[in-house]
Amino acid sequence: MSDLLMTIAVLGGTGKEGKGLAFRWAKAGYKVIIGSRVAEKAQAVAAELTEMLDGKGAVEGLENLAAAQKADLAVLTVPYSAHKDTLETVKEALQGKILVDVTVPLVPPKVIKVQMPPAGSAAQEAREVLGAGVEVVDAFQNIAFEHLMHGEAIPCDVLVTGSSKEARQEVLKLVEAAGLTGWDAGPIENSVVVEGLTSLLIYMNKQYSSTSAGIKITGLK
Repeated sequence: MSDLLMTIAVLGGTGKEGKGLAFRWAKAGYKVIIGSRVAEKAQAVAAELTEMLDGKGAVEGLENLAAAQKADLAVLTVPYSAHKDTLETVKEALQGKILVDVTVPLVPPKVIKVQMPPAGSAAQEAREVLGAGVEVVDAFQNIAFEHLMHGEAIPCDVLVTGSSKEARQEVLKLVEAAGLTGWDAGPIENSVVVEGLTSLLIYMNKQYSSTSAGIKITGLK
């Protein structure tokens, strides 16, 4: 997959996390499509990002299905309540592609408590819905969106799990392009740990009056 030609669809990209990732990838030179259930919302965010990038980034807004069809790789950044429905909508359009699932199975109001679904994780649920024709990679769950909307380096690491080593390597390139340090954290079954960390970090943010707790891997080169 050529980075120079890659088009990334950020499905649910009108939310804070999706918008932040889209901003960083567009700034790095990728063509980015903001996806939403409502095309007008996606177009408004695309216009906002284009203005932030002084017109230098390639960003457009489409409905989720059209965005998934047009993209080489898709990133899912919807709330968990919309996770399955969105996957069903774009299932056929994602066949033969990589889906990066950023979703965390948070169950309000107890978001500080780890509550994993029967499949084990949101990423494993995505794998069940989409089938073997889609490589599913789990990443970016533990990055506070406040870090993403500026151009400075982020002192936080990204754990990448997924259905194949090759897919994980592709996503690690996107982690680097976003200005982050990524680590191959193994098969998709390990996503239960990565997603579960989010509730732990939410708790720690509240406990220590912060908004941007993250993780850092030590002892590796």
